[in-house]
Amino acid sequence: MNKYEKIKDRNDVDFKRLTGVRKVTFQKMVELVVTHEKERKKLPGCPLKLSYENQIVMMLEYLREYRTYYHIAADYGISEANCCKLIKKIEDILIKSGWFNLPDRKELAKSNTEIEVILIDATETPIERPKKNRNFITRVKRSSIR
Repeated sequence: MNKYEKIKDRNDVDFKRLTGVRKVTFQKMVELVVTHEKERKKLPGCPLKLSYENQIVMMLEYLREYRTYYHIAADYGISEANCCKLIKKIEDILIKSGWFNLPDRKELAKSNTEIEVILIDATETPIERPKKNRNFITRVKRSSIR
C-alpha cells in the first residue's frame, strides 16, 4: 500500500496533523535516509517492497499513534518482524545524522533554565489489600519441621 502517495498532496497543516512533522522536515528525513542508503555497501537481496517515503511514514505512524507493529505491518502488507526492523533502521539513521536527536541530560542541565514552580501530586489513594483469613494460610505440620 502506498500511503505516502495518498498524503503527499495535502497542504502543510493537514500533512503535519497526519505525520507530526512539516513537509520540509519530512523531505529532509527522506534526503538523509536516501543518502545513507546510497553510501551503504549494496548487498544482494530482494528489492525494496516499500519506498523510503513509506518507510518514514510508517515510522512516524509508530511514534505518533503508538500503534503496534502488527497493525502497522497489516496496513502496509509486510510481516511484523520486517516492520519492526524497518522502523528501527530508519530511527537509527535519523538519530545518527545528528539532525533529529535530543540533547543529553548534561546539556539540558547546563542550559540556563530557571524553574519557577514545582508541582507535586500527593493525593492519597486507598490500596485494596486481601483480608487475612485462616483459609488462605498454608499451615505446616509439626512433624515436617526439622
